[in-house]
Amino acid sequence: MITGGAGFVGANLAIRLREHSSSTQVTVLDNLCRRGSELNLARLAEHGITFVHGDIRCPEDIVDSRPFDLLIDCSAQPSVHAGLDGSPMPVVRSNLDGTVHCAEAARRHDAALLFLSTSRVYPIQSLNELPYQDAGTRFQWTGHADTPGFSEHGVAEEFPLTGARSLYGATKLASELVLQEYAYSYQMPVLINRCGILTGPWQMGKVDQGVITYWIASHLFGRGLRYTGFGGDGKQVRDLLHVDDLFDLIVAQIGKPDLWDGRVYNVGGGNDVSTSLCELTERCREVSGSVVPVEPSPETSSVDLRIYVSDSRRVSDEFGWRPQRGVGTIVEDIWDWMAARRELLAPVFG
Repeated sequence: MITGGAGFVGANLAIRLREHSSSTQVTVLDNLCRRGSELNLARLAEHGITFVHGDIRCPEDIVDSRPFDLLIDCSAQPSVHAGLDGSPMPVVRSNLDGTVHCAEAARRHDAALLFLSTSRVYPIQSLNELPYQDAGTRFQWTGHADTPGFSEHGVAEEFPLTGARSLYGATKLASELVLQEYAYSYQMPVLINRCGILTGPWQMGKVDQGVITYWIASHLFGRGLRYTGFGGDGKQVRDLLHVDDLFDLIVAQIGKPDLWDGRVYNVGGGNDVSTSLCELTERCREVSGSVVPVEPSPETSSVDLRIYVSDSRRVSDEFGWRPQRGVGTIVEDIWDWMAARRELLAPVFG
């Protein structure tokens, strides 16, 4: 069972699971509220995947589904800006209530649960106060600082959690804590992956979520862009992870059920698969052969980060996994997917 299964990550994982093991029965549940998610329904059907139109905020939608032995929770309100301009309740109901409903459904079905959390559980101020320098086309962390969980490799699981992190990050952290209690109280197999920026083909990116595909689509459809925050130069940095690299990790994790005890892993591309926005712009210009205007917008949002890079050494060591797809491959894969389906995607991105 994959919740959020018609979304970018959920649909790609569902299809990869079927391709990896044709005997595996896969059911996806989604409320189709994200524009473009309906385009995945034909892909899912082609691979013999059962689609259920449901909502994780309605517990009966999950509990009353066909039996399952593993629930992969990909459902979320994924925007770090969620709730800033109004009530926090929509993000709380989707990200916290929804996860509790998933946990209870997994308990009743005697199933394991894999939770896709986020690097946004780490506090904003603590990350932005880490020492850095301007390295020309990007900001770059310098030194090690006297902070647990921070090194030249990036942010590790021991990084302190005290401080504000956005409503989005808070609901995901709260979900992690609830799931660890389920693992402890009910001996339910639980594993938590704190992912950085996940990307790849079939992501219907927007300004506030899915920025890599949004950036590439803007070059395909000739739409202007904006460098927002930190001086408006586009030097803020994130590490990326291709969705196929995430799938490779999940296969490895499924193969080690003895480690499913509620433990948490940071999962990302690390320094080797990182980019700034202005570096991404250059890659988009190279692959597209076009130039779109990019305007500066210096004002920084209260939830924005100057730099975030995942230290994924723990998950790499325990599962023998390394990301195989670099930034160049990611950009080319997304461009090829978009260019081949320009008319189909125009209503979503155009």
